[in-house]
Amino acid sequence: MEDTLTVFTASKYCNVSSKTIINWVEAGHIKAYKTVGGHRRIKKADLLAFMENQGIPIPEEKGEEGRKRILVVDDDMIIVESIVQALEEDEFDYDVISASDGFEAGLQVKHFNPDLLILDIMMPDIKGYEVCKKIKSSPDTREIKIIVLSAYLDDEKFKTMKENGADICLTKPLPLAQLKSEVATLLGLK
Repeated sequence: MEDTLTVFTASKYCNVSSKTIINWVEAGHIKAYKTVGGHRRIKKADLLAFMENQGIPIPEEKGEEGRKRILVVDDDMIIVESIVQALEEDEFDYDVISASDGFEAGLQVKHFNPDLLILDIMMPDIKGYEVCKKIKSSPDTREIKIIVLSAYLDDEKFKTMKENGADICLTKPLPLAQLKSEVATLLGLK
């Protein structure tokens, strides 16, 4: 288990629903904080202290090394929230964070070291093909898988994105089930 947990991960650890964890947090039983994107995070030590205090059995530790990291980059917070929530609740228990602009995305790629990047290329400060090219040309980041999202691209522009390193190009709005399937396939999980 990592030092900081999502609500979903905490719920699996306690063997209760995500809603139960949220209720415990809102009632002040478990300390939590919110990320910039509004997602609750719980420190492992706080969850363990709560579980011990309540007599909830603590499961044996499992290795976390297989947990895949995903960075979602989009300036539309509604889209970000729906993608992050869908991926956090997925059976593969991804570690998901978001960035709302190109600058923040660059910092997160460096510090978070994602396995996969979901990138909306129609953002004011992002040139999608440049982002793809930069990520795929650096030895430190070339293994990152890239899913490009756009509501406005035609086949020719998608071809350009792929030539510059995008692994998959999807048109918005897209069904979350399809996105989850593409993510799992790209990360070699199915």
